[in-house]
Amino acid sequence: MKLYHIATSLLLLFIFSLESAAQIKSTVYKKNINTSVEQWQVNDIVFKGKTVGNENPFDTEFGAIYTGPNGESMTVPGFYDGNNNWTSRFSSKTIGIWSFETYSSKPELAGLKGSFQVIPNTRPKQKGAVIIDPNNPQAFVYEDGSPHFLLAFELDWLFALDYKEPDGMPRTGQILDDVSANGFNHMVMNAYAQDVGWKIADNVPEEYYFGKLDYGPFEGGNENPDFSRLNLSLFQHLDRVFEAMQARGLDAHLMIYVWNKKVNWPDMYSKADNLYFDYIIDRYQAFSNVIWDVSKEALDYGRCDIPYLHERIHRVRKRDAFKRLLTVHDYEYNSRHPDKVDFVSIQSWRSNLYSLMLQGREFHADRPVVNIEHGGYEEGPYVSFLGNYTNAETCLERTYECIFAGVYGSYYWQDASWNIVVWDAFDEKHDFDKPRYDYYKHLAGLFEKYNLNDFKPSIPKLTTNDKGGNDNMATNGYGLYDGNGNYLMMIPKESERVNVIVPKPENGKVNVTWFNPFSGEYLNQGQKDWSGWMEMVSPWQFKASILIIEK
Repeated sequence: MKLYHIATSLLLLFIFSLESAAQIKSTVYKKNINTSVEQWQVNDIVFKGKTVGNENPFDTEFGAIYTGPNGESMTVPGFYDGNNNWTSRFSSKTIGIWSFETYSSKPELAGLKGSFQVIPNTRPKQKGAVIIDPNNPQAFVYEDGSPHFLLAFELDWLFALDYKEPDGMPRTGQILDDVSANGFNHMVMNAYAQDVGWKIADNVPEEYYFGKLDYGPFEGGNENPDFSRLNLSLFQHLDRVFEAMQARGLDAHLMIYVWNKKVNWPDMYSKADNLYFDYIIDRYQAFSNVIWDVSKEALDYGRCDIPYLHERIHRVRKRDAFKRLLTVHDYEYNSRHPDKVDFVSIQSWRSNLYSLMLQGREFHADRPVVNIEHGGYEEGPYVSFLGNYTNAETCLERTYECIFAGVYGSYYWQDASWNIVVWDAFDEKHDFDKPRYDYYKHLAGLFEKYNLNDFKPSIPKLTTNDKGGNDNMATNGYGLYDGNGNYLMMIPKESERVNVIVPKPENGKVNVTWFNPFSGEYLNQGQKDWSGWMEMVSPWQFKASILIIEK
């Protein structure tokens, strides 16, 4: 059995290395450079330039102007990457010949020209960046036009798992394989965090504890940082993490700051603050899977204010040539200035979550809404932050409540979301109850079968008396409809039965199917005669279930 695990791990590592190797193509610049990259593939062109005396390379302005096959032009900042290397990083969805010319405050790095060809994508998990659905402002699609059902998993310390493993990323690869295999596609992560401020379990094995880090975003570490120079090892490792996510079709929801995780941040607006922030934008904007988040719980800890968030967002918009999606993990900010963000993030733990999310969707009818944290933190073997809900089934039901209100949901496992990361949770060596990632695989599967972008939430009236329409749909539960005679209804576990009230189909018939969100089972009950008051009884009494009515 031990040999089997070793062989499996080696195979996974080999597959992982093959996958990630294809994500960034790096070429040292030379005259008449001409190469090719696939759509959405990151293309690094590395330029050599000497530093003299005490010159700080982070003070050098450097970038390139890219011109596309249709005459489009993009000014893309570059970045210093150590050893006298400056990198211009680019990617594109547009097929054809792209040319570039560098600019720089260092003369030998300015005016360098070249070209490359963007060829069609062959990697099945690459669909381009997540964008707003042009046909539905409250939904997401990929650049290739396919629907995107955002399902978030918080992995704050993802950056740290293999920071000191230069030759591979076994921990990162394992947990990303597990989450991607279970339907998650949106990794909420910090660029850097030091430690949590709350008490955690005393019995956490060393291999799963990633707090009290001996490095930081600046040289010198977190305790005594040299604010004039960045720790390039951290950012080079983040490249590998982004590659690993991109290989698996996972988006990186990157929280640039976090105020309550014991990070020794430089003063707001200082040269060091701008250096760190701008470097993040410059280095990662070419990744099609990046989504910007200025700060987790931005206004909660007295570190920043609304004018500062305005200024940081302005910096992103000015520097990001690719126009990646942006949000702020703080509804106090988003509710006041929704025009500043591309989608609204809400953190709500309330017991009337569904009705509040309906309100949130109505308030922000011109952009998507995501419940980034609903207070459900599924329990694990090592106690961390408890929130208000730790039962796996309750956490799942709260995510469903968000989705049936027309907003997107998220998931936290206590032993993956913060400084405890059990990266091999499903290994047979563990005797604890495994996290219920599989529940979310069933959830993702449901909305692969039924495109959420086609559905809207029912806004129920105060009364259940109804002549049939989309403002009640049923006597209880939470409803979605597509305007074409198809309905999804989440029936809470407290309900013994539900009475469906929907408009009469032309043929007077409806097809009825039940879906079990815990097992993923579909139970087709066949065709039924329509009536204005159709009693339906879940086959799984006193468990939450999904009723599917199709014309």
